[in-house]
Amino acid sequence: MKKGRILIAEDEKPQRELLEGFLRKEGFEVDGVGSGREALQRLRESVYDIALIDYKMPELDGLQTLREIRRLSPELPVVMMTAYGTVETAVASMKEGALDYLTKPIDLDELLLIFEKVLERSRLIYENKLLKAQLKERYTFKHIIYQSPKMEEVMNLVARVAPSSSTVLIRGESGTGKELIANAIHYASPRAEKPFVKVSCSAIPETLLESELFGHEKGAFTGALQRRIGRFEEASEGTIFLDEIGELSPVLQVKLLRVLQEREFQRLGSNLTLKTEARVIAATHRNLEDAMKRGEFREDLYYRLNVISIFIPPLRERKEDIPPLIDYFLKKYSQLNQKKVTNLSQEARMLLLRYSYPGNVRELENMIERAVVLCRGEIITTQDLPFHLQDEKSEKEWESLGKPKTLPESLEQLEKDLILKALRDHQGVQTKAAESLGISERVLRYKIKKYGIRL
Repeated sequence: MKKGRILIAEDEKPQRELLEGFLRKEGFEVDGVGSGREALQRLRESVYDIALIDYKMPELDGLQTLREIRRLSPELPVVMMTAYGTVETAVASMKEGALDYLTKPIDLDELLLIFEKVLERSRLIYENKLLKAQLKERYTFKHIIYQSPKMEEVMNLVARVAPSSSTVLIRGESGTGKELIANAIHYASPRAEKPFVKVSCSAIPETLLESELFGHEKGAFTGALQRRIGRFEEASEGTIFLDEIGELSPVLQVKLLRVLQEREFQRLGSNLTLKTEARVIAATHRNLEDAMKRGEFREDLYYRLNVISIFIPPLRERKEDIPPLIDYFLKKYSQLNQKKVTNLSQEARMLLLRYSYPGNVRELENMIERAVVLCRGEIITTQDLPFHLQDEKSEKEWESLGKPKTLPESLEQLEKDLILKALRDHQGVQTKAAESLGISERVLRYKIKKYGIRL
Protein backbone atom coordinates (compact mmCIF):
# COMPACT_ATOMS: atom_id res chain seq x y z
CA MET A 1 0.00 0.00 0.00
CA LYS A 2 1.44 3.38 -1.08
CA LYS A 3 1.95 5.89 1.73
CA GLY A 4 1.51 8.99 -0.42
CA ARG A 5 2.59 10.80 -3.56
CA ILE A 6 5.64 13.09 -3.39
CA LEU A 7 6.88 15.76 -5.80
CA ILE A 8 10.62 16.57 -5.54
CA ALA A 9 12.08 19.71 -7.15
CA GLU A 10 15.90 19.51 -6.93
CA ASP A 11 18.31 20.76 -9.62
CA GLU A 12 21.19 18.53 -8.46
CA LYS A 13 20.56 15.18 -10.13
CA PRO A 14 22.54 12.92 -7.71
CA GLN A 15 20.75 14.42 -4.71
CA ARG A 16 17.36 14.12 -6.45
CA GLU A 17 17.93 10.47 -7.39
CA LEU A 18 19.09 9.65 -3.85
CA LEU A 19 15.88 11.09 -2.40
CA GLU A 20 13.71 9.40 -5.02
CA GLY A 21 15.25 5.99 -4.36
CA PHE A 22 14.98 6.29 -0.58
CA LEU A 23 11.34 7.43 -0.62
CA ARG A 24 10.30 4.75 -3.12
CA LYS A 25 11.90 2.12 -0.88
CA GLU A 26 9.84 3.51 2.02
CA GLY A 27 6.60 3.02 0.07
CA PHE A 28 6.00 6.44 -1.48
CA GLU A 29 5.16 7.28 -5.09
CA VAL A 30 7.72 9.84 -6.24
CA ASP A 31 8.07 12.22 -9.18
CA GLY A 32 11.36 14.13 -9.41
CA VAL A 33 12.00 17.26 -11.50
CA GLY A 34 15.02 19.51 -11.93
CA SER A 35 13.46 22.99 -11.73
CA GLY A 36 10.71 25.08 -10.20
CA ARG A 37 8.99 25.52 -13.57
CA GLU A 38 8.82 21.75 -14.09
CA ALA A 39 7.39 21.35 -10.58
CA LEU A 40 4.62 23.83 -11.33
CA GLN A 41 3.83 22.06 -14.58
CA ARG A 42 3.54 18.71 -12.75
CA LEU A 43 1.18 20.29 -10.22
CA ARG A 44 -1.07 21.46 -13.06
CA GLU A 45 -1.24 17.89 -14.36
CA SER A 46 -1.32 15.74 -11.19
CA VAL A 47 -2.23 15.67 -7.52
CA TYR A 48 0.42 15.24 -4.81
CA ASP A 49 0.37 14.79 -1.03
CA ILE A 50 3.67 16.62 -0.33
CA ALA A 51 6.06 18.82 -2.32
CA LEU A 52 9.78 18.76 -1.39
CA ILE A 53 11.38 21.90 -2.89
CA ASP A 54 15.04 22.96 -3.01
CA TYR A 55 15.55 26.55 -1.87
CA LYS A 56 18.28 27.44 -4.40
CA MET A 57 17.43 26.60 -8.01
CA PRO A 58 18.18 28.42 -11.29
CA GLU A 59 15.56 30.58 -13.07
CA LEU A 60 12.78 30.07 -10.47
CA ASP A 61 14.15 29.66 -6.96
CA GLY A 62 12.47 27.77 -4.14
CA LEU A 63 10.76 30.81 -2.61
CA GLN A 64 9.29 31.89 -5.96
CA THR A 65 8.20 28.30 -6.64
CA LEU A 66 6.56 28.16 -3.22
CA ARG A 67 4.56 31.34 -3.92
CA GLU A 68 3.26 29.86 -7.18
CA ILE A 69 2.41 26.56 -5.46
CA ARG A 70 0.36 28.50 -2.92
CA ARG A 71 -1.57 30.03 -5.82
CA LEU A 72 -2.08 26.75 -7.69
CA SER A 73 -2.65 24.43 -4.72
CA PRO A 74 -3.14 26.37 -1.46
CA GLU A 75 -3.52 23.30 0.75
CA LEU A 76 -0.54 21.29 -0.56
CA PRO A 77 2.04 20.77 2.26
CA VAL A 78 5.48 22.06 1.16
CA VAL A 79 8.81 21.18 2.80
CA MET A 80 11.85 23.28 1.82
CA MET A 81 15.44 22.02 1.44
CA THR A 82 18.43 24.32 1.71
CA ALA A 83 22.19 24.14 2.01
CA TYR A 84 22.04 27.58 3.56
CA GLY A 85 20.47 26.69 6.87
CA THR A 86 20.12 30.19 8.18
CA VAL A 87 17.33 31.53 10.36
CA GLU A 88 16.46 34.06 7.64
CA THR A 89 15.94 31.29 5.07
CA ALA A 90 13.70 29.33 7.40
CA VAL A 91 11.65 32.38 8.38
CA ALA A 92 11.19 33.45 4.75
CA SER A 93 10.01 29.94 3.82
CA MET A 94 7.57 29.70 6.71
CA LYS A 95 6.16 33.15 5.98
CA GLU A 96 5.37 32.08 2.45
CA GLY A 97 3.55 29.00 3.70
CA ALA A 98 6.13 26.21 3.95
CA LEU A 99 5.15 23.61 6.52
CA ASP A 100 8.74 22.74 7.48
CA TYR A 101 12.30 22.88 6.19
CA LEU A 102 15.45 20.67 6.11
CA THR A 103 19.12 21.59 5.81
CA LYS A 104 21.51 19.75 3.51
CA PRO A 105 22.97 17.20 3.70
CA ILE A 106 19.50 15.73 4.24
CA ASP A 107 19.07 13.45 7.24
CA LEU A 108 16.88 10.74 5.69
CA ASP A 109 15.44 9.61 9.02
CA GLU A 110 14.45 13.20 9.80
CA LEU A 111 12.93 13.54 6.31
CA LEU A 112 10.86 10.39 6.85
CA LEU A 113 9.68 11.60 10.27
CA ILE A 114 8.59 14.97 8.83
CA PHE A 115 6.72 13.30 5.96
CA GLU A 116 4.87 10.97 8.35
CA LYS A 117 3.84 13.95 10.50
CA VAL A 118 2.74 15.93 7.44
CA LEU A 119 0.65 13.04 6.10
CA GLU A 120 -0.94 12.46 9.51
CA ARG A 121 -1.78 16.17 9.74
CA SER A 122 -3.29 16.10 6.23
CA ARG A 123 -5.33 13.02 7.13
CA LEU A 124 -6.71 14.70 10.26
CA ILE A 125 -7.58 17.88 8.34
CA TYR A 126 -9.35 15.82 5.68
CA GLU A 127 -11.28 13.80 8.28
CA ASN A 128 -12.23 16.98 10.12
CA LYS A 129 -13.56 18.55 6.93
CA LEU A 130 -15.41 15.36 6.06
CA LEU A 131 -16.93 15.20 9.54
CA LYS A 132 -18.03 18.83 9.35
CA ALA A 133 -19.56 18.22 5.93
CA GLN A 134 -21.39 15.14 7.25
CA LEU A 135 -22.63 17.04 10.31
CA LYS A 136 -23.78 19.94 8.19
CA GLU A 137 -25.58 17.56 5.84
CA ARG A 138 -27.06 15.62 8.74
CA TYR A 139 -28.50 18.70 10.40
CA THR A 140 -29.80 20.53 7.37
CA PHE A 141 -33.53 21.17 7.35
CA LYS A 142 -34.20 18.40 4.85
CA HIS A 143 -33.08 15.81 7.41
CA ILE A 144 -35.64 16.91 9.99
CA ILE A 145 -38.58 14.62 9.32
CA TYR A 146 -42.01 16.28 9.43
CA GLN A 147 -45.10 17.04 7.37
CA SER A 148 -47.48 18.56 9.93
CA PRO A 149 -48.48 22.25 9.76
CA LYS A 150 -47.27 22.74 13.34
CA MET A 151 -43.74 21.59 12.53
CA GLU A 152 -43.83 23.59 9.32
CA GLU A 153 -44.31 26.69 11.46
CA VAL A 154 -41.41 25.66 13.70
CA MET A 155 -39.05 25.15 10.73
CA ASN A 156 -40.07 28.47 9.16
CA LEU A 157 -39.12 30.17 12.42
CA VAL A 158 -35.83 28.26 12.57
CA ALA A 159 -34.98 29.42 9.05
CA ARG A 160 -35.58 33.06 10.00
CA VAL A 161 -33.66 32.79 13.28
CA ALA A 162 -30.57 30.93 12.03
CA PRO A 163 -28.78 33.83 10.23
CA SER A 164 -28.93 36.07 13.33
CA SER A 165 -26.76 36.05 16.47
CA SER A 166 -29.72 36.31 18.85
CA THR A 167 -30.10 34.04 21.86
CA VAL A 168 -32.68 31.30 21.31
CA LEU A 169 -34.71 29.38 23.90
CA ILE A 170 -36.06 26.05 22.61
CA ARG A 171 -38.95 24.65 24.62
CA GLY A 172 -40.83 21.39 24.54
CA GLU A 173 -41.29 18.06 26.26
CA SER A 174 -38.47 15.56 26.57
CA GLY A 175 -37.88 13.65 23.36
CA THR A 176 -39.39 16.21 20.97
CA GLY A 177 -36.08 16.98 19.26
CA LYS A 178 -34.82 20.18 20.90
CA GLU A 179 -31.17 19.31 20.31
CA LEU A 180 -31.89 18.50 16.66
CA ILE A 181 -33.39 21.98 16.21
CA ALA A 182 -30.36 23.56 17.93
CA ASN A 183 -28.09 21.71 15.50
CA ALA A 184 -30.16 22.92 12.55
CA ILE A 185 -29.91 26.54 13.73
CA HIS A 186 -26.14 26.35 14.10
CA TYR A 187 -25.42 24.62 10.79
CA ALA A 188 -27.73 27.00 8.90
CA SER A 189 -26.01 30.03 10.43
CA PRO A 190 -22.89 32.00 9.40
CA ARG A 191 -21.18 30.23 12.35
CA ALA A 192 -21.50 26.79 10.73
CA GLU A 193 -17.71 26.41 10.34
CA LYS A 194 -17.12 27.46 13.95
CA PRO A 195 -17.38 25.13 16.99
CA PHE A 196 -20.76 23.83 18.16
CA VAL A 197 -20.40 23.00 21.86
CA LYS A 198 -23.09 21.12 23.80
CA VAL A 199 -23.54 21.14 27.57
CA SER A 200 -26.20 19.15 29.44
CA CYS A 201 -26.83 21.21 32.58
CA SER A 202 -28.69 18.34 34.26
CA ALA A 203 -26.06 15.66 33.57
CA ILE A 204 -23.14 17.44 35.28
CA PRO A 205 -23.00 17.78 39.09
CA GLU A 206 -23.55 21.34 40.30
CA THR A 207 -20.09 21.42 41.89
CA LEU A 208 -18.46 20.72 38.53
CA LEU A 209 -20.77 22.62 36.19
CA GLU A 210 -19.21 26.04 36.82
CA SER A 211 -15.77 24.71 35.90
CA GLU A 212 -17.29 22.94 32.87
CA LEU A 213 -18.81 26.19 31.60
CA PHE A 214 -16.11 28.71 32.45
CA GLY A 215 -12.95 26.66 33.03
CA HIS A 216 -10.50 26.87 35.95
CA GLU A 217 -6.89 27.63 36.78
CA LYS A 218 -4.44 25.17 38.29
CA GLY A 219 -5.03 24.97 42.04
CA ALA A 220 -8.44 26.69 41.90
CA PHE A 221 -9.87 23.84 44.00
CA THR A 222 -8.89 20.42 45.29
CA GLY A 223 -8.12 18.22 42.30
CA ALA A 224 -7.50 21.11 39.87
CA LEU A 225 -4.08 19.86 38.82
CA GLN A 226 -3.88 21.95 35.66
CA ARG A 227 -5.64 24.75 33.83
CA ARG A 228 -8.84 23.77 32.04
CA ILE A 229 -10.52 25.63 29.19
CA GLY A 230 -14.27 26.00 29.75
CA ARG A 231 -17.03 25.40 27.22
CA PHE A 232 -17.68 29.11 26.61
CA GLU A 233 -14.00 29.58 25.76
CA GLU A 234 -14.07 26.43 23.61
CA ALA A 235 -17.10 27.72 21.70
CA SER A 236 -15.20 30.90 20.82
CA GLU A 237 -17.11 32.56 17.94
CA GLY A 238 -19.33 29.52 17.41
CA THR A 239 -22.43 28.34 19.27
CA ILE A 240 -22.91 26.94 22.76
CA PHE A 241 -26.00 24.82 23.40
CA LEU A 242 -27.13 24.73 27.04
CA ASP A 243 -29.57 21.85 27.37
CA GLU A 244 -31.93 21.66 30.39
CA ILE A 245 -31.17 25.27 31.33
CA GLY A 246 -33.95 25.14 33.93
CA GLU A 247 -31.73 22.95 36.15
CA LEU A 248 -29.10 25.66 36.77
CA SER A 249 -28.45 26.55 40.42
CA PRO A 250 -29.09 30.17 41.56
CA VAL A 251 -25.31 30.85 41.70
CA LEU A 252 -24.76 29.69 38.12
CA GLN A 253 -27.83 31.60 36.96
CA VAL A 254 -26.14 34.82 38.15
CA LYS A 255 -22.89 33.94 36.35
CA LEU A 256 -24.68 33.02 33.13
CA LEU A 257 -26.63 36.29 33.30
CA ARG A 258 -23.34 38.19 33.39
CA VAL A 259 -22.11 36.33 30.31
CA LEU A 260 -25.28 37.19 28.41
CA GLN A 261 -25.24 40.84 29.52
CA GLU A 262 -21.52 41.68 29.40
CA ARG A 263 -20.25 38.96 27.02
CA GLU A 264 -17.46 38.18 29.48
CA PHE A 265 -16.54 35.67 32.22
CA GLN A 266 -13.66 34.53 34.44
CA ARG A 267 -12.15 31.10 34.94
CA LEU A 268 -12.40 29.72 38.45
CA GLY A 269 -9.36 30.87 40.42
CA SER A 270 -8.49 33.70 37.99
CA ASN A 271 -8.92 37.46 38.01
CA LEU A 272 -8.46 37.64 34.24
CA THR A 273 -11.66 38.64 32.42
CA LEU A 274 -12.21 36.82 29.14
CA LYS A 275 -14.51 37.91 26.32
CA THR A 276 -16.85 35.58 24.44
CA GLU A 277 -18.61 35.96 21.11
CA ALA A 278 -20.37 32.60 21.37
CA ARG A 279 -24.04 32.49 20.46
CA VAL A 280 -26.19 30.93 23.17
CA ILE A 281 -28.97 28.46 22.38
CA ALA A 282 -30.73 27.10 25.47
CA ALA A 283 -33.36 24.40 25.84
CA THR A 284 -35.69 23.21 28.59
CA HIS A 285 -38.70 20.95 29.15
CA ARG A 286 -39.60 22.84 32.34
CA ASN A 287 -42.18 25.60 32.68
CA LEU A 288 -39.84 28.51 33.43
CA GLU A 289 -42.72 30.87 34.16
CA ASP A 290 -43.86 28.63 37.02
CA ALA A 291 -40.24 28.28 38.18
CA MET A 292 -39.96 32.09 38.32
CA LYS A 293 -43.12 32.32 40.44
CA ARG A 294 -41.61 29.82 42.88
CA GLY A 295 -38.37 31.79 42.98
CA GLU A 296 -36.38 28.95 41.38
CA PHE A 297 -35.43 30.80 38.19
CA ARG A 298 -34.30 34.40 37.83
CA GLU A 299 -36.65 36.66 35.94
CA ASP A 300 -33.82 38.76 34.44
CA LEU A 301 -32.08 35.60 33.16
CA TYR A 302 -35.35 34.35 31.69
CA TYR A 303 -35.77 37.51 29.60
CA ARG A 304 -32.13 37.37 28.48
CA LEU A 305 -32.59 33.79 27.29
CA ASN A 306 -36.06 34.20 25.86
CA VAL A 307 -35.12 36.66 23.11
CA ILE A 308 -36.48 34.23 20.52
CA SER A 309 -38.60 31.34 21.76
CA ILE A 310 -39.20 28.20 19.72
CA PHE A 311 -41.79 25.73 21.02
CA ILE A 312 -41.71 22.18 19.65
CA PRO A 313 -45.15 20.56 19.97
CA PRO A 314 -45.37 17.02 21.39
CA LEU A 315 -45.82 14.18 18.93
CA ARG A 316 -49.39 13.50 20.06
CA GLU A 317 -50.34 16.98 18.76
CA ARG A 318 -48.83 16.38 15.33
CA LYS A 319 -49.93 12.89 14.37
CA GLU A 320 -49.25 13.68 10.70
CA ASP A 321 -45.52 13.35 11.46
CA ILE A 322 -45.79 9.77 12.75
CA PRO A 323 -45.97 7.94 9.34
CA PRO A 324 -42.85 9.60 7.83
CA LEU A 325 -40.97 9.15 11.12
CA ILE A 326 -41.89 5.45 11.19
CA ASP A 327 -40.61 4.99 7.64
CA TYR A 328 -37.40 6.95 8.40
CA PHE A 329 -36.56 4.97 11.56
CA LEU A 330 -37.49 1.68 9.87
CA LYS A 331 -34.99 2.32 7.10
CA LYS A 332 -32.33 3.61 9.52
CA TYR A 333 -32.40 0.65 11.89
CA SER A 334 -32.82 -1.95 9.18
CA GLN A 335 -29.56 -0.73 7.68
CA LEU A 336 -27.80 -0.45 11.05
CA ASN A 337 -28.80 -3.99 12.02
CA GLN A 338 -28.27 -5.36 8.49
CA LYS A 339 -31.82 -6.72 8.32
CA LYS A 340 -34.27 -6.69 5.43
CA VAL A 341 -37.25 -5.31 7.34
CA THR A 342 -39.27 -3.45 4.73
CA ASN A 343 -42.64 -2.54 6.27
CA LEU A 344 -45.17 -2.87 9.10
CA SER A 345 -48.40 -4.78 9.09
CA GLN A 346 -51.55 -2.66 8.98
CA GLU A 347 -52.40 -3.62 12.56
CA ALA A 348 -48.92 -2.65 13.82
CA ARG A 349 -49.02 0.65 11.98
CA MET A 350 -52.47 1.44 13.44
CA LEU A 351 -51.22 0.72 16.96
CA LEU A 352 -48.36 3.15 16.46
CA LEU A 353 -50.62 5.80 14.95
CA ARG A 354 -53.10 5.86 17.83
CA TYR A 355 -50.53 5.75 20.66
CA SER A 356 -50.11 8.96 22.71
CA TYR A 357 -46.25 8.91 22.96
CA PRO A 358 -45.45 10.39 26.37
CA GLY A 359 -41.78 10.03 25.35
CA ASN A 360 -42.40 11.74 21.99
CA VAL A 361 -40.15 11.12 18.97
CA ARG A 362 -37.46 9.47 21.10
CA GLU A 363 -39.99 6.87 22.28
CA LEU A 364 -41.17 6.19 18.73
CA GLU A 365 -37.57 5.75 17.59
CA ASN A 366 -36.87 3.28 20.41
CA MET A 367 -40.01 1.30 19.52
CA ILE A 368 -39.01 0.99 15.87
CA GLU A 369 -35.44 0.01 16.75
CA ARG A 370 -36.76 -2.67 19.14
CA ALA A 371 -39.23 -3.94 16.53
CA VAL A 372 -36.56 -4.20 13.83
CA VAL A 373 -34.28 -6.18 16.16
CA LEU A 374 -37.07 -8.56 17.25
CA CYS A 375 -38.70 -8.97 13.83
CA ARG A 376 -38.24 -12.47 12.37
CA GLY A 377 -39.30 -11.65 8.83
CA GLU A 378 -39.54 -8.66 6.54
CA ILE A 379 -42.76 -7.25 8.08
CA ILE A 380 -43.07 -5.88 11.61
CA THR A 381 -46.21 -7.20 13.31
CA THR A 382 -47.95 -6.29 16.57
CA GLN A 383 -45.98 -9.09 18.26
CA ASP A 384 -42.78 -7.09 17.65
CA LEU A 385 -44.15 -3.98 19.38
CA PRO A 386 -44.22 -3.31 23.15
CA PHE A 387 -47.17 -5.02 24.79
CA HIS A 388 -48.67 -1.87 26.35
CA LEU A 389 -49.53 -0.52 22.88
CA GLN A 390 -52.26 -3.12 22.55
CA ASP A 391 -54.18 -1.62 25.47
CA GLU A 392 -54.27 1.92 24.13
CA LYS A 393 -57.78 1.95 22.64
CA SER A 394 -59.68 5.08 23.58
CA GLU A 395 -63.40 5.07 24.37
CA LYS A 396 -64.20 6.52 20.95
CA GLU A 397 -62.16 3.77 19.29
CA TRP A 398 -64.07 1.13 21.25
CA GLU A 399 -67.34 2.78 20.17
CA SER A 400 -66.21 2.66 16.54
CA LEU A 401 -65.86 -1.11 16.90
CA GLY A 402 -69.44 -1.33 18.16
CA LYS A 403 -70.70 -1.54 21.76
CA PRO A 404 -71.61 -5.03 23.07
CA LYS A 405 -75.36 -5.39 23.06
CA THR A 406 -75.97 -8.59 25.07
CA LEU A 407 -74.89 -9.67 28.54
CA PRO A 408 -72.61 -12.49 27.24
CA GLU A 409 -70.97 -10.02 24.83
CA SER A 410 -70.52 -7.51 27.64
CA LEU A 411 -68.99 -10.15 29.91
CA GLU A 412 -66.63 -11.32 27.17
CA GLN A 413 -65.50 -7.76 26.52
CA LEU A 414 -64.95 -7.21 30.25
CA GLU A 415 -63.02 -10.48 30.54
CA LYS A 416 -60.82 -9.56 27.59
CA ASP A 417 -60.11 -6.10 29.05
CA LEU A 418 -59.18 -7.59 32.45
CA ILE A 419 -56.82 -10.10 30.81
CA LEU A 420 -55.17 -7.36 28.76
CA LYS A 421 -54.71 -5.22 31.87
CA ALA A 422 -53.25 -8.10 33.90
CA LEU A 423 -50.80 -8.98 31.13
CA ARG A 424 -49.79 -5.33 30.80
CA ASP A 425 -49.32 -4.96 34.56
CA HIS A 426 -47.03 -8.00 34.63
CA GLN A 427 -45.09 -7.19 31.42
CA GLY A 428 -46.62 -10.17 29.59
CA VAL A 429 -45.57 -12.80 32.19
CA GLN A 430 -48.51 -15.23 31.96
CA THR A 431 -47.84 -17.01 35.28
CA LYS A 432 -48.10 -13.78 37.27
CA ALA A 433 -51.03 -12.49 35.21
CA ALA A 434 -52.98 -15.71 35.78
CA GLU A 435 -52.26 -15.57 39.52
CA SER A 436 -53.54 -11.96 39.75
CA LEU A 437 -56.71 -12.95 37.85
CA GLY A 438 -57.34 -15.98 40.09
CA ILE A 439 -57.22 -18.49 37.23
CA SER A 440 -54.75 -21.16 36.14
CA GLU A 441 -52.08 -20.47 33.52
CA ARG A 442 -53.71 -23.13 31.28
CA VAL A 443 -57.06 -21.29 31.39
CA LEU A 444 -55.31 -17.99 30.71
CA ARG A 445 -53.65 -19.43 27.61
CA TYR A 446 -57.03 -20.68 26.42
CA LYS A 447 -58.60 -17.22 26.93
CA ILE A 448 -55.69 -15.51 25.12
CA LYS A 449 -56.24 -17.81 22.15
CA LYS A 450 -60.02 -17.41 22.29
CA TYR A 451 -59.93 -13.60 22.23
CA GLY A 452 -57.04 -13.39 19.76
CA ILE A 453 -54.83 -11.50 22.19
CA ARG A 454 -51.35 -11.08 20.70
CA LEU A 455 -48.36 -10.84 22.99
